[in-house]
Amino acid sequence: MHRSKRTSAREDGEASTSNGEHISNGDSKAPLKRKLLTRVDEDVVRLVGQHLQGLGLDQSVDVLMRESGCRLEHPSAAKFRQSVMAGDWEKADCILKELKLLVENHEDISKMRFCLLEQKFLEFLEDNRPFDALHCLRTELTPLKYNRERLHQLSGLIMCTNHEELHKRACWEGKGFKSRQILMDKLQSFLPASVMLPPQRLKALLSQAVELQKEKCPFHNTNIDAGMHSFSLLSDHQCTRKQFPCEIKYTLTEHCDEVWFAKFSHDGRRLATGAKDGNIIIWEVVGMEPKLLRTLEGHSYGVAFLAWSPDDVYVIACGPEDCSELWIWNVETGDLKCRMSQSPDDSLTCCAWNPDGKRFYTGGTRGQFYQCDLDGNVLDSWEGVRVNALYCLDDGKTVLAADTHMRLRSYNFEDLHDSNVLQEDHPIMSFSVSDDGRRCLLNVASQGLHLWNIKDRVLERKYQGVTQGFYTIHSCFGGVNQDFLASGSEDHQVYIWHVKNERPIAVLCGHTRTVNCVTWNPLVPSMMASASDDGTVRIWGPSTEGGDWGLS
Repeated sequence: MHRSKRTSAREDGEASTSNGEHISNGDSKAPLKRKLLTRVDEDVVRLVGQHLQGLGLDQSVDVLMRESGCRLEHPSAAKFRQSVMAGDWEKADCILKELKLLVENHEDISKMRFCLLEQKFLEFLEDNRPFDALHCLRTELTPLKYNRERLHQLSGLIMCTNHEELHKRACWEGKGFKSRQILMDKLQSFLPASVMLPPQRLKALLSQAVELQKEKCPFHNTNIDAGMHSFSLLSDHQCTRKQFPCEIKYTLTEHCDEVWFAKFSHDGRRLATGAKDGNIIIWEVVGMEPKLLRTLEGHSYGVAFLAWSPDDVYVIACGPEDCSELWIWNVETGDLKCRMSQSPDDSLTCCAWNPDGKRFYTGGTRGQFYQCDLDGNVLDSWEGVRVNALYCLDDGKTVLAADTHMRLRSYNFEDLHDSNVLQEDHPIMSFSVSDDGRRCLLNVASQGLHLWNIKDRVLERKYQGVTQGFYTIHSCFGGVNQDFLASGSEDHQVYIWHVKNERPIAVLCGHTRTVNCVTWNPLVPSMMASASDDGTVRIWGPSTEGGDWGLS
């Protein structure tokens, strides 16, 4: 409420003067003295009053408004609300004309009147008064010349044979408090806050405050998203490091040589690890402790990269630079689906699945770049492209490839069009893409991690801490909403960042040699796995949990 002088006009002619004297025009219930309220004080009183009113504490609202001398809403707005909630449409229509002077955009009055008359029309139909409904449609709604498409829909509702059909076709709750409250909330949006507060304004402000606190919380990593109901309003929200995957829960030692890669399945229930020993181990992570499901053997060059199929039935295994073949395994049965090799001179070190699960892409640094089917047949190829890493976008036709010219390029296998996405100054060793396809996280030789917005093609952030030489280290997005990044490092540690902060929020110790890969469980935000040259895979979780991550 705006005040230009130290005397503020109040409801029913009351005024509060600078010396605290209260003028009440004969209201004996009002206090004799009252502190002069600031505009902010008045806003807070109105917000509290609206919230109490929503709780049905009308007497408390009356006392609050009387004692403070404030007005919850404009008198005409209050009468308008009463008329709408009572279903007195003629009176509500008359009061709406009074509110016309208080509405900034006069065209909004027509919109408000349409909403009002639409409710009136629908209630006539529910009361089995089709002639009154038709009269309302023809003489009141139609002359407004607003939303002709909705008018056409309303006219068809006259033929509804029962209430259920009416509610469904009209997308309406039916006559009564609920639909009128929805209508009132819609009407309020057209009125200035000085006339009538927006619906549940205090709750909206508190929700914004909670969201801001969550954004500022460096360790916020929970799937609980029930708005304010999962947080206390009595103190600021702050997650602790104990709730974050910073503690080693399990150390997996079944590999007998350097572990080069690890990747969780899309459903979060299994973990695939590949090592220099030539073995792939599939782990089940649904219970208290990871369980070895099966070992897939025979990769003579070692396993440097793994990719789960979209349905988690198959895993593609690629080797290091000297490897000219890749293997496709059926993880469900442990059977080898196919072993692909075009030429002994090939280098097939990376791959990516098409979202359809029927095709995949593979390539390497010797100039091979293929599109293949599940039987290993080459469907198409791009000649002379030397790639370090691949990713297929959700459109099913565009493949991102990091090449030996320090670029990330886009290749379309349908129209054979290619283009630059970004250019780095140092070799791109690996990259990962966020689930929404907007951000790309690059491990850059001698530089560390760079985050790019590949839609806008801008470098968003460079992250500090990690030691990245010319080894291939695989980083990842993770956590709730993929708000976090994790990477291994040549200094034997795992680094975790919040995407908005260049400095790491956690540095995890435990490995004794280079950490080659970090993978974050897509279903369980509190579970990570890291693979290292020390021959181990570490499963990380929060110290506050016993080890069962709720997968069953």
